[in-house]
Order: sequence, then structure tokens, then C-alpha cells
Amino acid sequence: MPTSADVARLAGVSRATVSYVLNNTNAVRISEPTRRRVHEAAKELGYVPHAAARSLRAGHSRMVLMPTPAVSVGPLYNRFLSELQWSLSRLDYTVVQYGRVGLTGEEAARAWAELRPVAVLAPGAHDLGPQGVALLKRSGARAVITFGPYQVDGAHALLMDQRSVGRAAGAHLLARGRRRIGVIIPQEPGLEAFSRPRADGVRESAEGTAAQVVEVALPYDEGAAARLAARWRSLGLDGVFAYNDEYAMLLMRALQDEGIAVPDGTGMVGADDLMLGRLLRPRLSTVRVELPSGQELAELVDRMVSDPSAEPPARQLLGAELVERESG
Repeated sequence: MPTSADVARLAGVSRATVSYVLNNTNAVRISEPTRRRVHEAAKELGYVPHAAARSLRAGHSRMVLMPTPAVSVGPLYNRFLSELQWSLSRLDYTVVQYGRVGLTGEEAARAWAELRPVAVLAPGAHDLGPQGVALLKRSGARAVITFGPYQVDGAHALLMDQRSVGRAAGAHLLARGRRRIGVIIPQEPGLEAFSRPRADGVRESAEGTAAQVVEVALPYDEGAAARLAARWRSLGLDGVFAYNDEYAMLLMRALQDEGIAVPDGTGMVGADDLMLGRLLRPRLSTVRVELPSGQELAELVDRMVSDPSAEPPARQLLGAELVERESG
């Protein structure tokens, strides 16, 4: 196994210089030709720095642990998480995704703590709890950052209030004269963290009006959508917020197959503003969900790691804007 001493001999520099170059240390000024020689020597020998040894020298690791969401969160959030991971890697953090395998609360925190991450970015963190946050910090995590609708004591909270999505959809349907509005509630386990607040947002938009809001269960399944469409007329709904664009596409096709026109029979609004929604006929009205850039959040993580004593802030991330097309 090649060592840093082998790299130093081949490059004609000291081991300290090898360490400075390969660990991207800015405290010492090193010329670009020297940096190139070190990188070329390391590549020729197949040398890579030892992460554990580097962590011991620094007093903490550069690992950011991201537990994988328990459910599919859709293309929009997947793109956001991918951009965040890429931006963290550009700041010299090693991003590790951890499969949850049913772990929750303090049990999950204990499993994550075994890897000694410098930061944990936890989606769906309402099940983490303050005890889990404290456990992670005792194990060396300088920042515990949660994504979700709730703030957890001791953690930096990036709040995503899904009610704003439902409020935007409901307000639009009401403005178009819809007075009996269905709200699709997905039946896939785990999605209730998104679907319930969105349904609450629709109800909030209807407060003080004569409109009715009716929850309608729907698994993400063609057969289930066809069965729902077959009894749609009996529900008497003149508008529907379909949870997101994917469920809207599923339901729209089933309604059209049943001979129910959109929007004349039922106005429809989705969410997430996916490209496929623009290709439907009629084109899908939707709620565009606005998220900050991954780079912006990566820099926030870096500041938290640099100053772990700072008061854990709470910050609203989610914006919602109605995009009116033809289906609403």
C-alpha cells in the first residue's frame, strides 16, 4: 500500500507538503507546479489519503451523513438532494447516504452516530427527537440539520411547510368557482408527512366560504384510479387537488377514460411543476414548489460545522406559486 512518504519521494517534496496539498489546506501557500507534481505522483502510485487518520489530526471528520428518505419523495426533491450532495462535495465534505431500514428516533441516531459524522442532514426529522440530536452531538456531530415541517430541540431546522402548497391550489380552485373540492390522499406509507399538511392547506383556503373539501384516498395504481373514476360522478366533485403532478396525471387519464372532461367536468391542480404536466392535454395547472439552491444550503452546513456553538436557527425553505394552465 503506497504511503504519503512514497508520494513525497516521487514528487520531490516533504510529507508535510503532500498532506497540505491532498487535504486542500489553505494555511500554507504552495505553488501550482508543486501541487501538480504531488497530484501526479499520488495518481501514479494509486495513493489516496486515509480518512480516519485525517479526522484524528483535524479533531473531526469531513463526513456528512444523509439518511435516505423512507419513501420516494419525487423528482423535485431528488434533484434538490442531488444538488446539495454535489455542492457539499465541492466544499471537501464526503457525503454518505445511510439506508434507514426501518430505524427511527434514538435507534436511528445511535446507528448514525457509529459512523462519527461531522454533520447529519435528516429528512423527515419529526421522528428524530431531542434525545437523538443530543446523542449525535455527544458522538462528535457539530451540526444536526433537519428537513421537515417541525423543529426539533437542539437541531438546525430547515422547515418545509407543505400547507402553503395546498393553500395555493385551493385558492386557485376557489377562484375558478369550484365549490366541492376533492383532495387526493396517497395511500403509500410515509407520504402522510406531505399529504396531510397539503390537505390542511386546502381546507385553510376554504375557511369562511361555502366550499366543501372532501378527502379522497388513492393508491398510485392504474386499477385504483380507474375504480375511483368509475364512482367519480357520485362524489359530486367539481374540482380536485391531486397531491402532486404524478397523481394528477394518473387521475386525469382515468377520468378521461371514464368520459369525464377536465376541466369542464372537474378542474384539476397538481404540484411540483414537472415537465410531463406540460405535455398533457389539457396542460396541467400546478403549484410550483420553490426550494433554495443546493449550493446555498451546503454553505450553510459549512458555516454550522465551523461554528458549532452558534444558536441552532430555524429557516423556512418552501415557497409555493400557482402556475395556471388549462386543467384548472
